[in-house]
Amino acid sequence: MGIRNVLYIMCDQLRWDHLGCNGHPFLRTPNIDALAARGVNFTRAFVQSGICGPSRMSAYTGRYVSSHGATHNRVPLSIGEVTLGWHLRQSGRTLALAGKTHMLPDAHGMKRLLLDGQDELAVLLREGWFTLVDRHDGHHAETDSAYADWLRAQGYDSKDPWTDYVIAVTDEAGNTLNGWKMRNARLPARVREEHSETAYTTDRAIGFIEAQGETPWVLHLSYVKPHWPYIAPAPWHAMFSPEQCLPVARHPAERGNAAHPILREFQNEEVAQAFQNDACIATVRPAYQGLIAQLDHHLGRVWATLERLGRWQDTLVVFTSDHGDYLGDHWLGEKELFHDCIQRVPMIVSDPSPEADATRGRVEERFVEAIDVVPTILDALGLDAAEHLVEGRSLLPLTRGAAPAWRDAVFSELDWTFRGARRRLGLPTGQHHAWMVRTDRWKYVHWTDGFRPMLFDLAADPQEFHDLGADPALEGVREAMRERLLAWFTGLKRRTTLTWAEAEFRTDRHKAAGVFYGEW
Repeated sequence: MGIRNVLYIMCDQLRWDHLGCNGHPFLRTPNIDALAARGVNFTRAFVQSGICGPSRMSAYTGRYVSSHGATHNRVPLSIGEVTLGWHLRQSGRTLALAGKTHMLPDAHGMKRLLLDGQDELAVLLREGWFTLVDRHDGHHAETDSAYADWLRAQGYDSKDPWTDYVIAVTDEAGNTLNGWKMRNARLPARVREEHSETAYTTDRAIGFIEAQGETPWVLHLSYVKPHWPYIAPAPWHAMFSPEQCLPVARHPAERGNAAHPILREFQNEEVAQAFQNDACIATVRPAYQGLIAQLDHHLGRVWATLERLGRWQDTLVVFTSDHGDYLGDHWLGEKELFHDCIQRVPMIVSDPSPEADATRGRVEERFVEAIDVVPTILDALGLDAAEHLVEGRSLLPLTRGAAPAWRDAVFSELDWTFRGARRRLGLPTGQHHAWMVRTDRWKYVHWTDGFRPMLFDLAADPQEFHDLGADPALEGVREAMRERLLAWFTGLKRRTTLTWAEAEFRTDRHKAAGVFYGEW
C-alpha cells in the first residue's frame, strides 16, 4: 500500500536536545522515541529562521526567507507565494490544520487584487491555503475563538478563559496569579489537564483523522507548546526538579565590551535579563520540560488512533519544531539568534513504505533543513516537485537508504529590525538583516549595517562560546565562508512565475514568435 495520508506535526519552541531519543538524561519522551524507532531521526536538522513567523513560512513554502520575504513575526507572506496547501489543492487535496500557523493575511496584496471579501478564495488566501479544523496560535487571548467557546462550554466562566484559566496559576494559598510572570511557572495552571491547549489540539486532530474514514488526508497538527507562557497543568508542572534539567550553557567570554555589539544588545532585552537570573532558569526549565512530557503523552493518543485505524501502514509522519529556546543559554532568553540551541530542531520522519524498512530506527547525521518537508510530502504523494519554486529537497531518498550527493551546509537568516536592540544601537527603521551559513566545522554570521561578522569553530568550541569574528588569523576562513554565503544567495529561486519546463520551451524561441533580429 502506498502513502495516502500525511501527518505533519510541528511543536513550537521545542529544542532539539530536549528529547529522550536525542540524549536528554532526565526527560523521558517514550512516544516521540517510538516514532524515531519507526522512522529516521535526523539529528542535524536546521530551521531557516530562529523565530516563529519566518521559520514557519519557510516550512510551509519550502523556500528560504530571502525568497519568500516574510522576514519576521507579523510580516505577512506575500499573496504571490505558493504554500503546501496550494500544491495539494492542485491535485484535488486539501491541507487541514489543527493548531497554530502564525499565518497573517497579505492585506495590501488582497486589497490590490480585490480579494478582501469573504468568498472562499479570500478565506483560503488569508489562511495560507490551510483548511481549518481548528486554529489556535496560543500567544495571546483569542476571546472569540473556537477554543475559548469550548472552554466556556466546559464551565470556565470567563470572557477570556485563556488568560484567566489556561495561563493563570493558583498558589499554595489559593490565590490566582498571572502566568505571564515567569516566577509563577512552578505553579499549576488553573485549567484542568484535559482542557489544556495540548489536550484540546490533540482532540481536534484525532477527531479529524477518525472522521476521514478511508478518504486520504493531509493534516498539519501544530502544537503551541512548549512555547511561553511556560505554564503547565498539573501534574506536568511538578514533574521535574531543577537538578533534572540540562545545565545552562553560558560563558563569561560572551559578555562585556569584547562581545559582539548585537549579541550584547540582545542580552539587554528584558527576557534575556530575566534568564540571567538563576532563579528564573531553575523555575522555567522544569516547567518547560513538563510541557514537553505532556506533549509526548498526548502524541501517544495520536499514535494509538493511527494504530486502531490501521493508518500507520499508509501515513507519512513528520515530527519537528519551528525553532528552539535559549532558556538562559548564552545569557539569553527567547530565540532569534544563530546558536544551535535555536537553529537546530528535532526532525523525525516515519516513512511507511517497504523501501524504508532497512532504515527504521536510523540516526541520520546528514544536514537537513525545514524547507525539506514540503518536497518530502510532494514526493511521498507523487505530486509535481515544483522545482522552479521549492528550494528544499525530498528526504525520501534518505529514508529509503539511498546515498545521493547531499548538502554540506545549512542556512538561516534574521530580520532584527523589530527588536529594541536596533534602537539601542541608534539605527533607524529599515533593512537590518543577518545570514548564517553553518558547515561541520564552522558557523559564520554576516551582519548588515557595518557590523563585523561572527565566526565559531564548532570543532574546538561546540558550545559556541568564543566568537572568532575579529581574529586576524582566521580572515581566510571568514572569506571562504562569505563566498559560500554569496554562492548560496545567488542560487535562490526568484523566477517563480514560470516552471522550468516552460522556461525550456521559451528558450531561443524568438523566430517562432515572428522576431528575426540579428539576421544578415
